[in-house]
Amino acid sequence: MSDEGRLVAGRYRLVERIGSGAMGVVWRAVDERLSRSVAVKKLLLPPGLPPEEADEAVARCLREGRIAARLHHPNAIAVFDVVDEDGVPCLIMEYLPSVSLAIALSDDGPMNPVEVARIGSQVAAALAAAHAAGIVHRDIKPGNILLGDDGSVKITDFGISRATDDVTVTKTGLIAGTPAYLAPEVAIGREPSAASDVFSLGSTLYAAAEGEPPFGLSENTLGLLHAVASGKVKEPKQSGALTGVLMALLASEVEDRPSAGRARDLLATVARGEEPNLPKLAAAEPDVATRLVVATGPTGEREQPEPTGKSAKPLVFASAAVTVALALGAWMVLNNRGAADQINDGPTRLNNVPSSTVTVTSFVEPELTSVKPPVKVNPTPTSTSAKDSSSVTPTTTTTTAPSNPTSTSDTVTPSSNPTTTTTTTSSEPVAVTTTR
Repeated sequence: MSDEGRLVAGRYRLVERIGSGAMGVVWRAVDERLSRSVAVKKLLLPPGLPPEEADEAVARCLREGRIAARLHHPNAIAVFDVVDEDGVPCLIMEYLPSVSLAIALSDDGPMNPVEVARIGSQVAAALAAAHAAGIVHRDIKPGNILLGDDGSVKITDFGISRATDDVTVTKTGLIAGTPAYLAPEVAIGREPSAASDVFSLGSTLYAAAEGEPPFGLSENTLGLLHAVASGKVKEPKQSGALTGVLMALLASEVEDRPSAGRARDLLATVARGEEPNLPKLAAAEPDVATRLVVATGPTGEREQPEPTGKSAKPLVFASAAVTVALALGAWMVLNNRGAADQINDGPTRLNNVPSSTVTVTSFVEPELTSVKPPVKVNPTPTSTSAKDSSSVTPTTTTTTAPSNPTSTSDTVTPSSNPTTTTTTTSSEPVAVTTTR
């Protein structure tokens, strides 16, 4: 039986079904008391849904109502009321004749960079207001951006948003959001922040200008999360004057991204056809292989000062990346597996953009052996000639593997503290423990 014509809460007459998802349906309705059009978002609880999941769905709907009601901004869909209908909550919201950015891209393909900047500046304006109110949206993507028939742009769906004083959020250990548009720090399990919203906005605008998100699209969720966690974004090829702004929004380090307010101003500048005032982009970081060569170079070189502040953070990630890379490489060689087995499926066309939020467990790297740090030993006595008064002790590197171990004699290099480094790998994967 259709709900068309049904009266909700004694005043909202359902007129036309305008959208639906796995857990809800949206109707255009008439508020008979105020004689205005509204949108009614009714929660759907599938039969047989476990009680805890039903409770979470209800809590999410109520949370969306509370949070959206706190945000009063022309670029965000307003929530007027929350009513109860058949034991489930319904949100009474602003009605905007519109299509989502996802549908627009699916129908017409990539947009002109100037138009993308215009859309982005309005979304950033709404995010700036949300962040000022202590609200993190956590799911900015094309499907949650509405393009009004009147040219307006509004964000919607605060269902997984979080206010700083709201503890009714997703369960610990779960990632909430759409993988293709997540920020790298969220993909590895960190708490979403205002900076994460800025990155997701960058991913959304990148998709609008380039035809797909910066990390592609794949049904292999873990593979996609792995790509996102790497934070390596390909430079846009058809974004024109928008390129620099996109790369700023997509900075892998949280502190390197502009605020939503700054993003709004930069995008508005591009939308006006002007050149944005961007700081000089930092040089690209060396890849893991390059860092590995540096880290395993000859001993006895000048000791570098301990990094502090901002510079220390990338080194922590680099160290963890090298550890995982070494163990992963050894494990894959011993098991005769190609790297291709670990790579996600290739990108698909934009019309496969996920239309709903995906909640997945936190991505965990394959279980691998951690690499032990160097252990200092007492110097081995050596004899020196009259020509060389410095103590010369060879540095010995020993690698132990399950099969065909080999020994390598390195070139003798001066060192005041000889070091022995032992790396142990195993054909069976074990858990990785990372400490700081």
